[in-house]
Amino acid sequence: MPVIRPATAADWPALWAFLQPTFAAGDTYAYDPDSSEADIRKVWMDLPAATFVACGEQGQVLGTYYLKANQPGLGAHVCNAGYVVAPVAQGQGVAAAMCEHSQEQARALGFLAMQFNLVVSTNERAVRLWSHLGFATVGRLPGAFRHARLGLVDALVMFKTL
Repeated sequence: MPVIRPATAADWPALWAFLQPTFAAGDTYAYDPDSSEADIRKVWMDLPAATFVACGEQGQVLGTYYLKANQPGLGAHVCNAGYVVAPVAQGQGVAAAMCEHSQEQARALGFLAMQFNLVVSTNERAVRLWSHLGFATVGRLPGAFRHARLGLVDALVMFKTL
């Protein structure tokens, strides 16, 4: 099991090393594949309510996630989260550990539910994991994601009451 702790500024170089290729691939996140490091740092580290890292036994960063309000004001009791696992740690339970941790943290921050707004339907590993962890698919957005290789694909809205 990874050790999950709040992210610090010192973690950024390790995070950028796997966030940048993840976003550039254009198959799981809606961020512009050409986003600058400053832009991604802002949305991943500066704007969220909290950002965490999952670390291995030697302290190496294996993954990261953020939590933020899904909507302002009257929708601020529902949070949104984003997760990325370093390629070397994929398939080792890091995403599941981070998702479980994020739900605990979300509750501690006062959120009552968690919503994923744009789960790419072709990201079968993510859809399967979120479903396994109790998230329901509450909506399908036809052609809402412009996949780098597949063109327009559906996106799912997934939701879980905390």
